[in-house]
Amino acid sequence: MEPSHDASAYYVPHNSRWPFLGSIALFTLMIGVANWFNGNPWGENVFFVGLAGILLVLGNWFGDVIGESLQGNYNHQVDTSFRMGMMWFIFSEVMFFAAFFGALFYARNFALPWLSGEGDGALTNEYIWNGFTAGWPSNGPAEIGGHFQTIPAWGLPLVNTLLLLSSGVTITIAHHALRGARRGALLFWLGATIVLGASFLYFQATEYHHAYTELNLTLGSGIYGSTFFMLTGFHGMHVTLGAIMLTVIWLRCLKGHFSKDHHFAFEAVAWYWHFVDVVWLGLFLFVYVL
Repeated sequence: MEPSHDASAYYVPHNSRWPFLGSIALFTLMIGVANWFNGNPWGENVFFVGLAGILLVLGNWFGDVIGESLQGNYNHQVDTSFRMGMMWFIFSEVMFFAAFFGALFYARNFALPWLSGEGDGALTNEYIWNGFTAGWPSNGPAEIGGHFQTIPAWGLPLVNTLLLLSSGVTITIAHHALRGARRGALLFWLGATIVLGASFLYFQATEYHHAYTELNLTLGSGIYGSTFFMLTGFHGMHVTLGAIMLTVIWLRCLKGHFSKDHHFAFEAVAWYWHFVDVVWLGLFLFVYVL
């Protein structure tokens, strides 16, 4: 649906119940997870009630936005606002992953050398961790979690890298097909992107199972295990969200919601997917290879 060309009619929805209900669902989720982690038996159930509430709110909220778009309520000013909002959202995601990459670099390049006696850590090494020698991967001087093995970079991680890089190509081809009004090619290449993303998640789940059952590499395996699973796990969550969004966009393409000139929702998801690809390249290099 094309946006309205009335520059003075900037659409602002009124009396939306979703922000209010979303805040209640989010509060419920946080109460649940806090009590679940602290051993209260009712915390797990409350967490899943809150999670279900958030998913329900998001589904209906985005449904309203899609309906408003199809009704022609959004003009070019609204389209610009959406683009700016998506840019800032992706920027916030960049900062999110930068924090975890920063934790990895700090632990590897500063904390472990200090604990082994370098620089200002000489006294710490002498009186607390005497004999500890820094190395990577490490579970720290206390050897938390016991002995573990790492996952070779040139196995499943390389396969997943090729899958995500290929998905970046397929979604770009799908975008060109949309701009060229070639619906069949659009649906095929966008569907291929979804399949590649789902394959990535399958192989990551396989990798996690292998790490936990055979390598003793867990979230509790010291600083290496915690940074490994925080980085790869949050990235996997982003791939999951991206695959869900791609599926919704595929269904919308099937219904003919987009035109060659007006398809910001498609572009927003494509931007997000390319961001996920770039983050994985950083993960593959700094977590698996180096």
